[in-house]
Amino acid sequence: MKLSTLIASGIVTVLAGVPVVALAQAAETQPEAAALNVAMIGTDGQTLGMAKLEPTPAGVLITVTAKGIKEGEHAIHIHEKGVCDAAGGFASAGGHFAPGGTAHGFMDAKGPHAGDMPNQFADAGGNLHAQMLNRSVVLSDMGDGALFDADGSALVIHGGADDYASQPSGAAGPRVACAVISAPKE
Repeated sequence: MKLSTLIASGIVTVLAGVPVVALAQAAETQPEAAALNVAMIGTDGQTLGMAKLEPTPAGVLITVTAKGIKEGEHAIHIHEKGVCDAAGGFASAGGHFAPGGTAHGFMDAKGPHAGDMPNQFADAGGNLHAQMLNRSVVLSDMGDGALFDADGSALVIHGGADDYASQPSGAAGPRVACAVISAPKE
């Protein structure tokens, strides 16, 4: 049975505190896209792990698995350019993805950037396993929050935690891993 039929019949009204009507509207605006798997590379150019970006009716579900990450709290952001030049410390990825011109951080009244996400943790063995839902982006080349624009975008892990307030990027330290996000080749 289709979600719209369930909503109309009153069988489903709320899911995890979000009205299903809002989720159904998001699903109608989210372009059909397949999950995207991208390699996370470290500053030495070697693969540290993978990230999976999966469109959902509520946004893009991002799952990251990486090894060789210093123990502790780390910022993970989506950056504006799909270029991961390890030799340059991933500066090639540009600033945070912020198509609406918002400020950085969850603690700023004018924020957050579309690419801002909660800090994640690496264990004592250097393993980072994270899952985040970003409601401000879409796996598309058009519309608000489109990650597949002309130069793509990048998923970046930083060496430290985001303080959720400092401009323009949360004082999260150096970029330690990067993955290019671009439209799949046909």
